[in-house]
Amino acid sequence: MPLSQVQFPPDAAGVVSLLLFAGTCVGHTAVILYCLNWLYGCALPRGFLRQLRRVCEAVILASPFVFWYFFGFDFLAAAERTAGPVRYYLLAGYGTLCIVLGLIVVPALTIWRLVRRPPAVLVGNDTELFDVEKQLGYKPVGRGKRHREIAARLPLNQLFQVEFSVRTFRLPQLPAAWDGLSILHLSDLHLCGIPDRVFYERVMARCRDWDPDLVAVTGDIIDSDEHHRWIVPLLGRLRWREAAYAILGNHDSYRDPSLVRRRLRRIGMRVLGNSWEQTTLRGVPLVLIGNEMPWFRPAADLSDCPSDVFRLCLSHTPDQIAWAKENHIDLVLAGHVHGGQIRVPVIGSLFVPSRYSRKYDCGSFHEPPTVMHVSRGLAGQHPLRFHCRPEVTKIVLRTVS
Repeated sequence: MPLSQVQFPPDAAGVVSLLLFAGTCVGHTAVILYCLNWLYGCALPRGFLRQLRRVCEAVILASPFVFWYFFGFDFLAAAERTAGPVRYYLLAGYGTLCIVLGLIVVPALTIWRLVRRPPAVLVGNDTELFDVEKQLGYKPVGRGKRHREIAARLPLNQLFQVEFSVRTFRLPQLPAAWDGLSILHLSDLHLCGIPDRVFYERVMARCRDWDPDLVAVTGDIIDSDEHHRWIVPLLGRLRWREAAYAILGNHDSYRDPSLVRRRLRRIGMRVLGNSWEQTTLRGVPLVLIGNEMPWFRPAADLSDCPSDVFRLCLSHTPDQIAWAKENHIDLVLAGHVHGGQIRVPVIGSLFVPSRYSRKYDCGSFHEPPTVMHVSRGLAGQHPLRFHCRPEVTKIVLRTVS
């Protein structure tokens, strides 16, 4: 029996109609966002993605009004009255899908994300707020496109409030000699003039105080053709005991990547690209692997990589988690997705440029044999941060015994 023919008490009928309408809108929005997130996880032309995002945003905003105009609040009943048989079944099928997504799947996933526990290998998570705006006494907005300057000055924008997080992982495969090993993880600096250079200077000075064993930079360093000159004076402030490694991201690929690599090497960083190398750390071999896929190809060839050595991978995007598991990588450090940058209370992130959509938007994950930490990054192409502060992370590794 069609839902429109089910007999409800008058008051209940209005509530059911409203729920169906709301579920249709929520489910439809979820479908569009999932498709948009997935496409942004691919190496598609930048201009195409920008225009696609604008179209999707317009469709999401307009959809409730379109549904109401054509179908009222009783979506399925109106469709049955006004459409032909084929169009009705297509419309009813899509409407049913949206209702199921909006009233069942989305709420269930939201609850699961709220109650899920961090992976057991994460045994410590301490965070300190470093408010650069408060320290300076003003917003270090900088100079750039006018709309970006306006966005950076919006009330409640957490753009200049950086969380310095210390995350401790206890890994059974970690060599005993590395107990207490520390890695400074930086990602997504997006040097483009906004925030101002003084913002990065203060953050780099705070990073230097950590005195890490290793430094790992996981891409999207540059976001302007005019700010390559910031790389050396800013990242050159970092210090490390053993070595520093870096890879590039999609935004670096738009901004003369060869120049970015040269400037990183100038300050003593090893730029991995899509390759691997073996080094010795505290007398124990370590394999460092770079993964800049899908924006730089081909992927690293690990056919000759030693299988009995701890593997640390720098991947720009968490989308490479399946590749990491297949190649028995022990620890992956990633960025790119920024935690969504704008997180809605309770619901969480919405737009996450990943083929997995919101699944790996930020935080720590354990999918044996791989542990992955995804940074929210330090900045972004769009200077907006709501309920999603920028992040710098110190990874501390501990043995089981």
